[in-house]
Amino acid sequence: MTVAIYKEVQIDASHRLLHYQGKCANLHGHRWKIEVWIEGEPDAKTGILLDYNVIKESIGKYDHQIILNCDDPMVASIEKFQHVLTTPGDPTSELLARIFKEDLEGICLVQRIAAHVIKIRVWESPNCYAEIAE
Repeated sequence: MTVAIYKEVQIDASHRLLHYQGKCANLHGHRWKIEVWIEGEPDAKTGILLDYNVIKESIGKYDHQIILNCDDPMVASIEKFQHVLTTPGDPTSELLARIFKEDLEGICLVQRIAAHVIKIRVWESPNCYAEIAE
């Protein structure tokens, strides 16, 4: 029997877009809202598809972090004071959606959970989001 679960996680994190002309080229922060839909076969013994806390912890590692393009020259300067999470490109809501999806699907694979992300939505502000859906 296939089931679907949903989890919303909110994080506070800053980023900047290295290859963008405009305000978002400056380091700034957001209250990000991430919505995750996962589908699959629940565990026969527990009846659980994926523990909601696994989703929260996976995305939560980005909470209160600075997220920058790995090529951003700011990384070296900021890392003198604190850790920086880097991405393989500008940390847009589109790229973060893909990263969160890949992270969660990797967890499912490692833990041998028969589940996959069917949709993920990353809200950068109350009126702007990026979405990946099957």
